[in-house]
Amino acid sequence: MSSLERLLTAIDFSKSDQLWLVGDLVNRGPRSLDVLRWARAHEAQVTCVLGNHDLHFLSRAAGVSGEKKRDTLDELLAAPDRDSLVDWLRCRPLVHVDDATPYLMVHAGLHPRWTAEEARLLGGEIEEQLRAPTWRAFLGKLGGGSPPRWDPQLSGGDRWRAILAYLVRARTLKADGRVEPDFNGPPAYAPAGCVPWFAMPDAAWTTHTAVFGHWAALGLSIGPHHLGLDTGCVWGEALTAIRLDDRTVFQVKSVEAAT
Repeated sequence: MSSLERLLTAIDFSKSDQLWLVGDLVNRGPRSLDVLRWARAHEAQVTCVLGNHDLHFLSRAAGVSGEKKRDTLDELLAAPDRDSLVDWLRCRPLVHVDDATPYLMVHAGLHPRWTAEEARLLGGEIEEQLRAPTWRAFLGKLGGGSPPRWDPQLSGGDRWRAILAYLVRARTLKADGRVEPDFNGPPAYAPAGCVPWFAMPDAAWTTHTAVFGHWAALGLSIGPHHLGLDTGCVWGEALTAIRLDDRTVFQVKSVEAAT
């Protein structure tokens, strides 16, 4: 939260601004509770998409996932307003497409054959489940090992896991478009035949520019159709923002201890 506060000062954040957050609001530093409370309090100005750590927190709150080694969620899980924060978070989108601009936002990545609208609709399938009274049971169906290869004919848990493999976990893809699930290093060290998801040729979503996070080892990455903004704040590096109007970059050094 301290790094976020410094970045908001650096960009001179005001009531007239709209702020996009690329996900993982929680579990990426020691003040998850403060960040989530701040985002909810400013929801009229903030658009955020869900990341893999947000879904992990929701799964822990639902009682369907256990604690992981680097979790920093105890304060949030014990908070008196936990349930209202959970309800707010589980109503966030997976994909945000801004109809007024050429931008879309996702936490991790996209399938190369998905258009921006298809990605929004597929993310909407997950959103519908998370917003339903049965959201806890839904989260319980997302386990089960590696997700299947994406196929529009998939249904149920296989379909949801295949969609989420791109939206909240993708970094590099194999030549046939499958997610490489076990790689999180710099692109130069990717397994043979794998390329960054945003570098797949003739991708259908490139009518837009994708804004994303998730891949700390990629660092700041700006291209014709992608803006990668995860610069490793949780690892002691920097927290980054970009002004979409003119692509001016703002960065502050992390002030939180790495976890």
